[in-house]
Amino acid sequence: MLAGSMLSLILYRHALRLYPTCYRERFGEEMLALFRELQAETAAKGIIAESVFCVCETAGVVAGALREHWRLLGSDSVWLWFPTRRFTMRTEFRFPKTTPVLMTIILAGVVLAIQRGEAIQRSLPYANPPVGPIHPVHSTLLPGVVYGLAFFYAAGLIGWAILFAMHRSGVHRLDETSVEPK
Repeated sequence: MLAGSMLSLILYRHALRLYPTCYRERFGEEMLALFRELQAETAAKGIIAESVFCVCETAGVVAGALREHWRLLGSDSVWLWFPTRRFTMRTEFRFPKTTPVLMTIILAGVVLAIQRGEAIQRSLPYANPPVGPIHPVHSTLLPGVVYGLAFFYAAGLIGWAILFAMHRSGVHRLDETSVEPK
């Protein structure tokens, strides 16, 4: 077991030579110390876990060295050609259910602020006399937006209720029935 640990440490040390010199001088000892620490933790889990760890770490060193060489050749924009795993879309991610509600509240706040700004602008005279009191103007757009949102919400709710009722009653199975000629 000790010989395997020494062999993997030697292999890792040689794999670190794949990195550019400036990177290896800056981070090499730290990477080696971290490898030793993780290897000691993995050694207690058994030979299979240690073997998997060594293969993964060696592959990580090779990929990291390739990435650093690309970075030195060009700029970070070179990696736009080779997307990494942390930038890929995950299908299991879902927005919270409160997101549409909060977005609607924000939209209403923006529309209200625009209406108030337009009301202030209309209340100012075009001449240069001193500005007097600003009188409020009632908004006509905001109630229309609220009524529109309520209408589409109600229409969606009615559509969902119809589909739910059809699913529960089994109406959708009628198209699977066949009529045999007599």
